Amino acid sequence: MTIPAPDHKRYFIEKLGLSERLMERCLGEALSAGGDYADLYFESVTSTSLGIDESLVKSASQGISVGCGIRVVSGERTGYAYTDDLSSDRLLRAARTAALIASGPAKELMSGFRHTDTPSLYPVAGATSDAEIAAKLALIERADKAARAFDSRITQVRAGFNDELRRILVAASDGTFASDTQPLARLNVFVIAKDGTNTARGTSGGGGRVTMDFFEGDKSPEHYAREAARTAILQLGAIEAPAGEMPVVLGPGWPGVLLHEAVGHGLEADFNRKKTSAFAGLIGQQVASPKVTVVDNGLMPGRRGSINMDDEGNPTQETVLIENGILKGFLSDKLNSRLMGMPNTGSGRRESYHHIPMPRMTNTYMLNGEDMPEDIIKSVKRGLYAVNFGGGQVDITNGKFVFSASEAYLIEDGRVTRPVKGATLIGNGPEALKYVSMVGNDLALDEGIGTCGKAGQSVPVGVGMPTVKLDRMTVGGTGQ
Repeated sequence: MTIPAPDHKRYFIEKLGLSERLMERCLGEALSAGGDYADLYFESVTSTSLGIDESLVKSASQGISVGCGIRVVSGERTGYAYTDDLSSDRLLRAARTAALIASGPAKELMSGFRHTDTPSLYPVAGATSDAEIAAKLALIERADKAARAFDSRITQVRAGFNDELRRILVAASDGTFASDTQPLARLNVFVIAKDGTNTARGTSGGGGRVTMDFFEGDKSPEHYAREAARTAILQLGAIEAPAGEMPVVLGPGWPGVLLHEAVGHGLEADFNRKKTSAFAGLIGQQVASPKVTVVDNGLMPGRRGSINMDDEGNPTQETVLIENGILKGFLSDKLNSRLMGMPNTGSGRRESYHHIPMPRMTNTYMLNGEDMPEDIIKSVKRGLYAVNFGGGQVDITNGKFVFSASEAYLIEDGRVTRPVKGATLIGNGPEALKYVSMVGNDLALDEGIGTCGKAGQSVPVGVGMPTVKLDRMTVGGTGQ
């Protein structure tokens, strides 16, 4: 349940000296050469970054970034300019620069703003940004200590803590006038384990739009440290992964990153408008097993990918992308929803005021099925159980992907047996989903570490899935 949020607009008016009158003037300048639409995106970010390596503090920084991006849209063309100087002269100059893309009369003239309230999916008061540096440093020192205590073969530990408080305000020629304050925190642990000449790595971490209390109890620095160390030690005794086509079981939680990359990006409206996605023109068609339902949900309290509103001032929502294997729709922003004649899903996101918004995911995951996870494992005679993933890449034009598994095991005669290393999953996203034959009832989301890259921009996201069996997938490895 959401509750009314505090008035986030006051910061921009009282602290930065902006006024609605100035914003209206800027939008007028932006549309002075014509255009369909214009908007102003004001942003103020305060951030902290701490790093510890070999039990020594190696980096500590705090920063403040303030600026405004001004956009003019004319047909499919976008003019964009930004400034880190919020004086009226600089803002008006940036507006005139953005206006250069347009020509002809403005199709949408300013007629006053519609003030909208945003929900409150995450805390503002008491967010990690309010905590002292010493308290944040203590977290990564605890992680360092716990990782080293886990096993004498842990030879190197790095830990980091990053947080930010991002304030945004969007004013647009269609009357949009909305603001939000978005906290974000993440703790990371990286370890190296050695046993003779054998070396292995392990990583873990978590966070979200949370307060410092989040990093106690089940999500403590010790938890993430032990998980990173456990993964590294496990890899020391792993055998080489087998190669070939075989059944693959994906574990719950972070393996949803495969869904995010191999399917999610292909369901963003801009790729489909340009017909560069493997899913272009397939709405209403069967694109996955009937057991597969995929949603993008920005309304989950405290989650890393959640947002009270997108970076165009639209309320975020839960969007069903694939339902029982049928493609239902795409993630869209203002530009693509208008050009494609489809609903705006509140998915316009950007990295900062330096960038234009584009359709992006929030928290993307597969819904629960009816199978018991243990029954899924028992159904496999010989295959791979992939629990965690490292890097990966996908070509959205054809859906082909390659992912490396950072934690995986053999399944032999219906039992999880030996850990393997060097396993890669190779396939085609739309094709792979057709081979989903069992879906567990144990949906989990990731720990809160996801960052999604697109067109040079990065935004925080969440991923997730229950345990899932794919009857066929190509596994790359060097073992038998």
